[in-house]
Amino acid sequence: MNLLFSNDRRGEYPPSVYADQVTPLPPFASLWGEARADICVVGGGYTGLSAALHLAEAGFDVILLEAHRVGFGASGRNGGQLGSGYNRDMEELQRMAGRDVAQTLWKMAEDAKLLVRDLARKSGVTVHDGVAHAFRNSAELDEARRHAALLAKDYRYDRIEILEKPELHALLPSETYCGGELDHGAGHLNPLALALGMARLAHEAGATIHEMSHVHHIDLSKTATGKSIIQTDTGRVICDHVILAGNGYLGGLSRKVAARVMPLNNFIVATEPLGDRASKVLTRNIAVHDTKFVVNYWRLDDEGRLIFGGGENVSYRFPRDIAAKVRKPLTQIYPGLEDVAFTHAWGGTLAITMNRMPCFIRLGPNTLSASGFSGHGVALAALAGKQMAEAVAGQAGGFDVMAALPSRPFPGGAMLRWPLLVAGMTWYAMRDRLGV
Repeated sequence: MNLLFSNDRRGEYPPSVYADQVTPLPPFASLWGEARADICVVGGGYTGLSAALHLAEAGFDVILLEAHRVGFGASGRNGGQLGSGYNRDMEELQRMAGRDVAQTLWKMAEDAKLLVRDLARKSGVTVHDGVAHAFRNSAELDEARRHAALLAKDYRYDRIEILEKPELHALLPSETYCGGELDHGAGHLNPLALALGMARLAHEAGATIHEMSHVHHIDLSKTATGKSIIQTDTGRVICDHVILAGNGYLGGLSRKVAARVMPLNNFIVATEPLGDRASKVLTRNIAVHDTKFVVNYWRLDDEGRLIFGGGENVSYRFPRDIAAKVRKPLTQIYPGLEDVAFTHAWGGTLAITMNRMPCFIRLGPNTLSASGFSGHGVALAALAGKQMAEAVAGQAGGFDVMAALPSRPFPGGAMLRWPLLVAGMTWYAMRDRLGV
C-alpha cells in the first residue's frame, strides 16, 4: 500500500479549508514519453518547488514530477505555522554538533524564515506575525526562560517574550496552561496558497512541472553516459542529477531514506466562522502550539475560523471520523466550543526522524535527498530545496552542514519502524493523558 494513494482521491486536493480559500492553478500536463533535463526533482511540495525554482533561476533545465497536484501533500494541508529554529532547542544542538555548528544552524533557520517570507510576498500570501508556545507546568516555563536568555545572549535573537499565566490567559482564554512564550519573529499563513505561489514562481522561472506523474522507480547512473532514469507510469526522465523531495510520501524510492524518515499522520479541523466567539479562543492574531508529545496547534484564519490540529496515527489509513478524533483535544482546551460546528476535517502525512532534525543524505554522486522536517517544514523544507539547488550548482556548504548531523535509522530500519513507533506513541500518549 502507498501513502500517496491510501487516503485521497487521485489528483484532488484534500477537503481542507485551504483548498476552498484558494484559486487552484491550471493543471500542469502529465509526463508522456521520454524527456531529458539537467535535474529531475521528485515531489511538488515546498522542498521540490523551492529546488525547482532556484535551479531554474540559476539557468538549469529542470523537470519536477508530482504524483498528484503541486502542494497536494503536507505542504498544502499543514497548520500553517512558520516557526523559529528546529524541533530541538539550541542547547541540545550545541551538545549534538558543537557551538560553532549550532550557530550556523541557527542562522540557517533564520534564513529559512526570511526565504519563506520573501516567497510569500512574491506570491501575494499574507504572513501574520506571532506564534505562542503554551506550557503545561512550571518546569517547562522555567526552561523557556533559560532558553530565551540563551537565544538573546548567544544567538542575538531577542524576539521571545515570556508570558506568565495571566499574560498567556489574556492571549488565549483557556485554563489548560500555566504560562507560555510568544515568538514575535515567527508567523502563520495559508500553507496551500504558499505552495501554489511557489509553483507559479517556479513555472515562470522556466521549470517544467508535470502533475499526475507518479514516480515508481529510479535507476541511478544506469545508462552508458552515467545519467539517471526516473520512471513514471507514462514516461521517463533522463537526467544528470536527481533531487528527492517526497518527505512522508517518498515511499520505497530509497530504502536508505525510508530507514531514517518515518511517515506520521496528523489531523486538522476548521470550524465555522466564530464571530463574537473568536475572542474566547484568541485575542490576538497569533498561532499557538503546546508541549504535548502529540502536539495541539491552532490559529484563527482571516475568516474567523478556528483551524485546530490534534491527534496522530501511524498507519496507511486515516481514521474514519477525523472530526471526532480532533474534537476531543480541542474541547479539553476550550470546553466552551464543545458544540461548535466543523466545516472541514482532513488529514495529512508529515515525516519525523529519530533525532527530530531534518535528514539530508547524498544517495550518490548526483542524487540528493532532504526530508524528515519533524513539524518545522514550513520554513525548513523551503530552505532544504534551496540548499539542494545550491549543491547541484557546486555550492554545497549549507547542504553539507545538515548532512553531517547524525541521522540514525529507526530501530529495525524500514521494516520494523512502524510497530516500534506505534508502541512509543502509545507510551507518550499515556504520559500526555497523565499530564507528565
